[in-house]
Amino acid sequence: MAGRFPQRPTRTTVRGGHAVVPGASGIPRQPAPARVRRWVPDGPLDLGPTLGPLRRGPADPTFRATADGSVWRACRTPAGPGTLRVRAYGAEVLGEAWGPGAGWLLEQLPELLGAADDPGAFVPRHRVVALARHRRPGLRLTRTGLVLESLIPSVLEQKVTTDEAYRAWRLLVRRFGEPAPGPAGAGERPMFVMPAARTWALIPSWEWHRAGVDDKRASTILRAVRVAARLEQAVGMPPDQARARLEVVPGVGPWTSAEVVQRSHGAADEVTVGDLHLPGIVGWALAGDRDADDAEMLRLLQPYTGQRHRAARLILLSGHVPARRKPKMPRVDIGTL
Repeated sequence: MAGRFPQRPTRTTVRGGHAVVPGASGIPRQPAPARVRRWVPDGPLDLGPTLGPLRRGPADPTFRATADGSVWRACRTPAGPGTLRVRAYGAEVLGEAWGPGAGWLLEQLPELLGAADDPGAFVPRHRVVALARHRRPGLRLTRTGLVLESLIPSVLEQKVTTDEAYRAWRLLVRRFGEPAPGPAGAGERPMFVMPAARTWALIPSWEWHRAGVDDKRASTILRAVRVAARLEQAVGMPPDQARARLEVVPGVGPWTSAEVVQRSHGAADEVTVGDLHLPGIVGWALAGDRDADDAEMLRLLQPYTGQRHRAARLILLSGHVPARRKPKMPRVDIGTL
């Protein structure tokens, strides 16, 4: 690869990673959080495109952007479930966290917001990329430090429509996850923390079927959660080694592993191959070739070696995509069969 877009979102635009975060003046009153941290980034920071890739659809129960300019994120940390609320005002970022994972979330807050990223290392080589960078000076590559929370939804997105993948993630997290700690877990639209690895392993086969997940994807997730601890250790590895460890799991290939390390590691050079749309979008933006394949995409991105993922993100955010030539692939809900 928040309070959402004017057009209907697609997997490609989500991976482009722009979650709309409305602006607001002042800091709204909230119930006293368990933990608070203030952090000042060393340059421009735009929460929308930075955290947008973590959102899996407009109704993702683990991610939300609210009208006061806040981004809420519920996740399962090594210390337990936690909820993080991030709010930028002026040059400062305020992080508030609830739950057993609150301390871990606040400790990781700078990396989540791109502190480990180096946007200055990027040199645009094409006009469309330069314009996108000029319009998004606050784009940072997030680093979550968590593998499973990106791996499972990425597996759900394999070879299906965006709507099918988002629906499966939403249904499974709401059905088998737990309410997010703090105020986000209450109200009419409560947020949820995704299930623990053992809970994923115990989901009955008919529940996967009801969520529209075929046996192949469900089996891949079951194999992954059985070695969840080993996969989470990949966070301490370089991105290429982390991808190699992920791809040991049958059913996890180059497309899936790239989608994971882009989020878990903030990997600036790990471009996604094997995608249905991305080669054509990159080819169209950089060479006017809407029929480009993976090999041609990698050739066009070669001048950005070391920063190819960032270049692809900027192209996706530019909106410079070829017009659709045929209808969208129809959705097939296997849960009704």
